[in-house]
Amino acid sequence: MSPPTDRELVDALPEPLRQLAQRGEVKHFRKQQRLIEEGTQGDTLFVILAGRLRAYSADERGREIVYGIHGPGEYLGEMSLDGGPRSASVMAEEPAVCAVITRHTLLQHIAAHPGFALELIGRVIRRARLATQSARDMALLDAYGRVVRLLESLAEAQPDGSRRISERLTHAEIAARVGCSREMISRLMKDLERGGYVQTAADGSRTIQALPAHW
Repeated sequence: MSPPTDRELVDALPEPLRQLAQRGEVKHFRKQQRLIEEGTQGDTLFVILAGRLRAYSADERGREIVYGIHGPGEYLGEMSLDGGPRSASVMAEEPAVCAVITRHTLLQHIAAHPGFALELIGRVIRRARLATQSARDMALLDAYGRVVRLLESLAEAQPDGSRRISERLTHAEIAARVGCSREMISRLMKDLERGGYVQTAADGSRTIQALPAHW
């Protein structure tokens, strides 16, 4: 079966985004290509049609904190549409396709579809709440508590009652998401696997049982 065309990817979007994406320029990005660099000026919005994008910050030593992984039907870049600098970097986790929307095009779309402004405001509010929750977790939870919060947020209930994490996260990726060292994550995950709380399949997916409140 041939991969979907750009038009088919746009048509697969939910209605609030499809008409906006139709106004943009569809671009393809290779794996590890950077779409946005933190601190730079920018006035474009990226509507994800295929693939996954990672929003993150990094220091000069290469240490990262990951704010989120985003997939089709989501969009990134709205935080800089006020004319300010980019608040995070964005990189393609895998080959990705996006509809790139300029600020001018977005304003035209809002003028034609005023209801989309509420969708945009709602997205900004949700991102702000997530940032507040992340700051709270970093301040009040230890490394284990942050790992538990991440694993439980990713786990999906299965028909047999178990919970499965389909996203293939390396220890380094988990460390970047919760803000601690890879070595700490390796120790915690090994202990959880040894205790039977986490089982890792050959394909990298994980099944988790009820995790202890403390470790």
